[in-house]
Amino acid sequence: MRYRIDGTLFPAVTFELEKGESVYSEAGGMAWMSENIELGTEARGGLVEGIKRRFAGESIFLNTFTCVAGAGTATFTSEFPGKVLALELTGARDIICQKDAFMCATPGVKLEMHFRRKLGAGLFGGEGFVLQRLSGRGAAFVEIAGEVIEYALGDGERLMVDPGHIAMYDSSVDFDIQLVGGLKNALLGGEGLFLASVRGPGRVWLQTMPLENLAGALRRHFGGGRRNPLRALLDIFT
Repeated sequence: MRYRIDGTLFPAVTFELEKGESVYSEAGGMAWMSENIELGTEARGGLVEGIKRRFAGESIFLNTFTCVAGAGTATFTSEFPGKVLALELTGARDIICQKDAFMCATPGVKLEMHFRRKLGAGLFGGEGFVLQRLSGRGAAFVEIAGEVIEYALGDGERLMVDPGHIAMYDSSVDFDIQLVGGLKNALLGGEGLFLASVRGPGRVWLQTMPLENLAGALRRHFGGGRRNPLRALLDIFT
C-alpha cells in the first residue's frame, strides 16, 4: 500500500491499493475511488464502540474500502482548510486527538473514545471531556484546522497553551488546566481564564487556527445576525 497527500489549503490523501488491501474512514469521508474498490459499512468493534465514537465526534458506522482486483485508488478530502497529517503508529504510544480529527486509517489502527478523568481538563480544556484515541499498528490520517506545529517535550518539560490550540498529543503527555495568575491578567489580558499545561515526555501538535476560531471569524465578517448579549459580555472576559 502506498499513499500521497496532495494540496495545500484543502488537502487530500490518496491511497494506491493492491488486491486485498483496504483502508477505513468516517462515514462520508471518501471523495472518489476507482471502480475496483468495494465499499463495506460496519460498526467497527461493535455497536457499543460505535456509540462511544459518536460522542467523540465520529460516526457510529465506519466505511471500509477494499481493492477487489488489480490495483486501485481511493481518495479522501479534508472538511476544512488546514493540514492532513500522516501518523505511523507502532503500538508503543497511543495518540489523543481533538474531536472530528480522524480522517482515515489502515485496518490495524483502532479508533475509540478517550475520556478525560480530570475535572478541570474536561470543563476548561477546550474540547470537553471526550476526545479521540488512536492506537494499534498502522497508518492513521488526521485533519487539523490551520497550520500545525509539532513540539517534542522532554521528561518534565512543560508548555503552557491556549486550550483551543492543542490539536493532539502522545498518550504519555500529561494534560491539565491552570488558572491564569492575577485577577487583572485573567479579566483584561485577553487570554481567557485558563491555560492548558502539557508536560512531557512526548509529542504535542499545536494548531494555529482552531476550527471554532475560524467559524467565529466567518460569522463576524459575513453577518452572523444579532449577537447574544450574554455571549457579547462573556467575550469581554475571554
